[in-house]
Amino acid sequence: MAVKRKPKAAKAKQDDLAKPSKWRLQHGGFSEPVRDADPDTGSPVAHRRAVDTLGLMLANGSITPQMHEAGAMFRVTFRLAALDGMRTTQLLRIQGGGGDLLSERQAAARRRLAAALDLFGGADSAGGSCLWHVLGLECSLREWAMRQGWSGRPVHHVQAQGILLTALGVLAAHYGLQPRERAA
Repeated sequence: MAVKRKPKAAKAKQDDLAKPSKWRLQHGGFSEPVRDADPDTGSPVAHRRAVDTLGLMLANGSITPQMHEAGAMFRVTFRLAALDGMRTTQLLRIQGGGGDLLSERQAAARRRLAAALDLFGGADSAGGSCLWHVLGLECSLREWAMRQGWSGRPVHHVQAQGILLTALGVLAAHYGLQPRERAA
């Protein structure tokens, strides 16, 4: 009498850990991996950078490298100013501490940020709001356009891209990365 064999259970396909997961890929692309050595262990690693709005616009040729640099400078200043809303619990609490006091570095970054936003009429203006949300808080341009609106009318994503392009051009001139055009 022949014995029937049980079919082998299919093994679950494991994800390749050298590549981003399917879930992560649906939220945006990645640059090509940069091979390097881990500074602690010396073992080879591959670094991948998530492509952001500025990176995509630079890759598409929508913005110049100077505009990209100005946006990166604004983003760094925004993070230094500690306005991103991300808060952590203090691991070391000092007795009698006065709470969350601004450091001199944060105060200087906030002054630089206010000077940059004043070029656009403040954070409530179209350009200032776009820089605040898209570059500072790292929202997508489409998300900002859907959320933002004036007089009850939403901003179309093409108009939002124009607002961001204009704001990046003004920022690049403000930071001295590209010469200011003279009026004819």
